[in-house]
Amino acid sequence: MKIAGLQKMTLLDFPGKVACTVFLDGCNFRCPFCHNTPLLDGKAEAFMTEEELFAFLQKRKGILDGVCVTGGEPTLQKDLTEFLGKIKAMGYAVKLDTNGTNPDMLESLINDGLVDYVAMDIKSSRPRYAALCGVPEFDTALVERSVEILLAGKVKYEFRTTVVRELHTADDFVAIGEWIKGARAYFLQPFKDSGDIIEDGFSSYSEAEISDLLDVVKMYIPNAQIRG
Repeated sequence: MKIAGLQKMTLLDFPGKVACTVFLDGCNFRCPFCHNTPLLDGKAEAFMTEEELFAFLQKRKGILDGVCVTGGEPTLQKDLTEFLGKIKAMGYAVKLDTNGTNPDMLESLINDGLVDYVAMDIKSSRPRYAALCGVPEFDTALVERSVEILLAGKVKYEFRTTVVRELHTADDFVAIGEWIKGARAYFLQPFKDSGDIIEDGFSSYSEAEISDLLDVVKMYIPNAQIRG
């Protein structure tokens, strides 16, 4: 497993857990507003070996409760199942971040009890998905299946959308709300420019405007929230 980064402790990434966050290299999307561009092409330098990571986790037993696995897109990694199995065997809860393009692996990980929490990005309404994920003529069928898997409720989950003024409209959030209606958790995340995004020229809505978008979403997902 190529580990491209490690955040040694987070109180925010894994709801209810004190966790660390492991970054894996490589992604099949090219979202123009992506803030993790060094992890897109699979060519990032390894931050640490798998052995070094597990040695770190061994030392942090009793301090950390969970491990967040993010990217990039973790489900591109062929040995992800084995990797998560090793983490679970150490007694840690596992949170997986995903863009939802590998529903077969997602379903397998859930059925095998290898994930305790899944956070899935919803880039935009389905007609706008190709533009937002940076893949021309992208077919949302795989993403739609992942949504269905999570809505079935076999694992705790959240959906989330990074909201970009130049890329999202209120109509997009009406469509998203209709799509994931009744979801257990949905977060609107205001865009923040990390200084290392794919394209320039993006900005966030104001707090008041984001609040108005939240009101739109709440018609379909009453417990939706703003994060960040």
